[in-house]
Amino acid sequence: MMKALVIEAPFQAVVKEVAYPSPGFGEVTVEVCQVGICGTDIHIYKGEFISPYPIIPGHEFSGVIHTIGEGVAGLNPGDRVTVDPTLICGQCLYCKTGKGNQCTNWGALGNTVDGSMAEYVRVPASNITVIPDSMSFAAAAFIEPVACVVHAMNRLQVRAGDRAVLFGAGAMGQQIIQTLIHSGVSELVVVDISEEKLEMSKARGASRGVRSTEADLSEERARNPHGFDIVVDSTGIPSVIETAFTFMGRGAKYLQFGVTPKDAVVTIDPFQLYNKDWTLIGSMAINHSFVPAFQWVQSGRIDVESLVSRVLTLEDMPAYLEGKRNAADLKVQVKIK
Repeated sequence: MMKALVIEAPFQAVVKEVAYPSPGFGEVTVEVCQVGICGTDIHIYKGEFISPYPIIPGHEFSGVIHTIGEGVAGLNPGDRVTVDPTLICGQCLYCKTGKGNQCTNWGALGNTVDGSMAEYVRVPASNITVIPDSMSFAAAAFIEPVACVVHAMNRLQVRAGDRAVLFGAGAMGQQIIQTLIHSGVSELVVVDISEEKLEMSKARGASRGVRSTEADLSEERARNPHGFDIVVDSTGIPSVIETAFTFMGRGAKYLQFGVTPKDAVVTIDPFQLYNKDWTLIGSMAINHSFVPAFQWVQSGRIDVESLVSRVLTLEDMPAYLEGKRNAADLKVQVKIK
């Protein structure tokens, strides 16, 4: 048996004893050390995602291999690891054409099957990446969100000199800031309600920060009457998304990175979409981008560990999910071991 956080139904989360997840053929069981809390976990708790219930959430994690299943080679108990949570069939049209995140049988640990907010989690051995002793478990638990950003950058295809504006300077926004700068933007404006997060953004290379008040946004529009080449939303808030559209210049690309509630609706002017040659881009999860993300974090190019603002215990999680989130938080992680 083991302890796990179980979301039994929307708005119902408990920590309780559940069966130990013994590995099957081609699988390993990982003893979980550190887990990041993602916005998707909050959506699952609220019943706003595709997840079945009951489910153990958690898809950003690191740990140590505990048990090896049959048919697994090259891995050993005690190996320090992080795990790509993506579960794809490898056989459908989308998998065979490089669009694994659109797999007709798509799944993910902590999203469609039990995940890592538990003492142990069962994972496919092929999804394992062994981490060096020099990488902390906190940093290794960031590989999955960085992999989402890598996929977004692959979709966005930044051109050298593009001017960009980003809405949302939370933990994901801070990672996107760094990747946009490494990808070659000439200017990066960041919009957020928090002055502290805007200062962090500038410390990580943003050109300037703008408070998300109507007065400050109007001033920014006046400063940039022709709009931006790239507009990114990492909030997932419909009203913010509609505001972001107003910053798009001619030939602009818009990236929807933030996860909205599944029934969210926004309004866009289709004449402007046509007349201004806009490109609207979605970016769903990971698409063969986990290893590049690992390499990015291992090299120190992307600063992630400093984004951890709080560390909770598993027992803290029901109250955390039920309570009001602290707007000052960046990444909150759960330490299991």
